[in-house]
Amino acid sequence: MHPNAQTLQRFYTAFAQLDHATMAACYAPDATFDDEAFSLKGREQVAGMWRMLCTATKKPGAAEHWRLEFSGIDADAQGGKAHWEAHYLFSATGRKVHNIIDGTFTFTPDGLIATHRDRFNFWSWSRQALGLPGVLLGWSPSLKRKVRSTAAGNLKKFLAQETRPL
Repeated sequence: MHPNAQTLQRFYTAFAQLDHATMAACYAPDATFDDEAFSLKGREQVAGMWRMLCTATKKPGAAEHWRLEFSGIDADAQGGKAHWEAHYLFSATGRKVHNIIDGTFTFTPDGLIATHRDRFNFWSWSRQALGLPGVLLGWSPSLKRKVRSTAAGNLKKFLAQETRPL
């Protein structure tokens, strides 16, 4: 198995266990992440997103719904890919979601993730996560902008709370 494929195996194994620290260690300091909800630059932001999502998923009432399955890991020196499926409760609505995602990656020469791009069907996700608003507006760019804006705001608040003195 190519070392970059081993990085992806380590990343998704940690994700299945909601181990955000191991996930963060798989990224380069200047890594970027992009999906339908987030567009992030730097390991600090990317790690913060995973920490926020893992923390929310570990909460009572949500943890028992969590399941991650991954397959199709393939990587070489130029890049990599993986298929993953997440089963969880969307924290904002408490609705069950089964999201099907394909990730593409590039790596640094030392085997860390440089770029990570996840793709999923936003309308399918929004129908599950948001209910009727997602059914009616999940196809629209305005709902996608609203979700991205809300996600960015939630991450900013989460990171600010973590750095606030006790």
